[in-house]
Amino acid sequence: MRHYLNLNPIPFKKIESELKTIEMRLDKENTKDIVAGDEIEFTNNESNKKLVVEVLSKTRFKSFKELYESFPKSKLGYLDNEKASFEDMYQYYSEEKINMFGVVAIEIRLISK
Repeated sequence: MRHYLNLNPIPFKKIESELKTIEMRLDKENTKDIVAGDEIEFTNNESNKKLVVEVLSKTRFKSFKELYESFPKSKLGYLDNEKASFEDMYQYYSEEKINMFGVVAIEIRLISK
């Protein structure tokens, strides 16, 4: 099955260059049905460029703090010289929504650009 999700330019570029292999989202309607083996077509919010990834796994967490503690920062898209903080996700999601929905880590592999 193929799912369609929008993505901000910076995470899009990191997935496109294979620097990011885990997409982090709220566990809402648009991610509930995603399972290993599915594909996700991401559309860049600004350029409308698309890329397709294969879903390798999906893991649910109560918070981004738990998620960040479970994976190396390199899989989340951070470079060695960058500080990785779960608080970075607050630019996308409020604490209220995080607490309401929980979060997912979707491990992905780039298929096509």
